[in-house]
Amino acid sequence: MCDRQNTIVCSFDVRSPRINAFQIHEWLYETVRLTEDDVRLIQVDGPLRIVYVKFVNSECMMRVLQPMKGDLDFNHETGEISKVRVDIARVGTRRVRVSTLPPEVTEAQIMNAMTTYGEVKKIHDDVWSHT
Repeated sequence: MCDRQNTIVCSFDVRSPRINAFQIHEWLYETVRLTEDDVRLIQVDGPLRIVYVKFVNSECMMRVLQPMKGDLDFNHETGEISKVRVDIARVGTRRVRVSTLPPEVTEAQIMNAMTTYGEVKKIHDDVWSHT
């Protein structure tokens, strides 16, 4: 699969206290110095404590990313400080489940449709248990 384009990933320490979306937005604005004009979207994965920030272009992303040197602090309301690792986001290999297709859809058709998103390594048919 291809890399996420113009996207950084902020990985919060998994031992840190949970933070809500408002706190993340405030941190991005105040600490990371993002503006609405820089950002296309913000995606929060709460359980994994990861935040993806997609920029409008690579110039905005690099302008924000370069001064950080990979690490930032998040100051909690309790006074606790959590480390946040900041890097360019990558995608890597993903497992995708496609369900409820009619039996007439062939593996070749699935392969053809999925290759627009990246290299297809393998297609596996799920089999119902006989028990």
